[in-house]
Amino acid sequence: MTSVLYDAQGPRAKQRNVLYSVLFLLAFAGVVWWVYDSLNSKHQLDWIKWKPFFTSSQPWETFLWPGLENTLIAAGLALVIALPLGALFGIGRLSDHRWVWMPSGIVVEFFRAIPVLVLMIFANAAYSKFDGISAEQRPLYAVVTGLVLYNASVLAEIVRAGILSLPQGQTDAAKAIGMRKGQMMRYVLLPQSVTAMLPAIVSQIVVIVKDTALGGAVLTYSELLASARPMSANYGANTIACFTVIALIYIAVNFTLTSFASWLEGRLRRGKKSTGTVVGRGIVEETAAPISVSGDFKSGAGGGGI
Repeated sequence: MTSVLYDAQGPRAKQRNVLYSVLFLLAFAGVVWWVYDSLNSKHQLDWIKWKPFFTSSQPWETFLWPGLENTLIAAGLALVIALPLGALFGIGRLSDHRWVWMPSGIVVEFFRAIPVLVLMIFANAAYSKFDGISAEQRPLYAVVTGLVLYNASVLAEIVRAGILSLPQGQTDAAKAIGMRKGQMMRYVLLPQSVTAMLPAIVSQIVVIVKDTALGGAVLTYSELLASARPMSANYGANTIACFTVIALIYIAVNFTLTSFASWLEGRLRRGKKSTGTVVGRGIVEETAAPISVSGDFKSGAGGGGI
């Protein structure tokens, strides 16, 4: 039987795939056993090293929860600032005006090309020149600044790609009813591109959460990963246990974010299937003024300028 996408496998191909699967499972089991044996031989799996996380609240209250709180604070501040900045520069790159799209493109390409750690280090050095910023506040400011500059540039490209992914017919229909370019972006292009952009935006949010660890490694910002060292020193050098618990916390936080995003994306898609786009009376009245729609958008199908 032949599929539309590929030819059905014959008996030899099926046997070969079964053999490869068995060999892979055996190799994977061997790697798991080697890791377990190595940890066990070095007493990293002894109960005494894992006991504090299950029998006492002290490591959680002293190290883990404060570290997680600082991680979420830095990531939240960076997201709140980077998301509107990214949208602004992404839309700016679609402008018809050279004085808008050129500076937007330069800013985006410049900060997107610099590693976020380098941006944090430069921001920390710059903030050290300000007397109004204390030494305790400086690491947080530097971490947030580095995350904002880098991730706003990446989000700008996500926004631009999401808008350009729309069919050209959306732009043509908006022009046909007399919408100006700003109205077209606000009421037609951006609302429809949100669903397409959502998975990439959530992936970038996960990157923001993880990149806060760079501030703890270099700028002594007391985030979640930075709590591993003092915990290890206070609880019998249980390094593997500390990093394992911290990794599980990161997984839980990021899994929650992606699960919420998947739910939200499904809700938005169902909403678009069940309802049509309705142009409100206020928008119609706003577009009734004499306007010129002779200019096309800068580039790409469905793209638009401001």
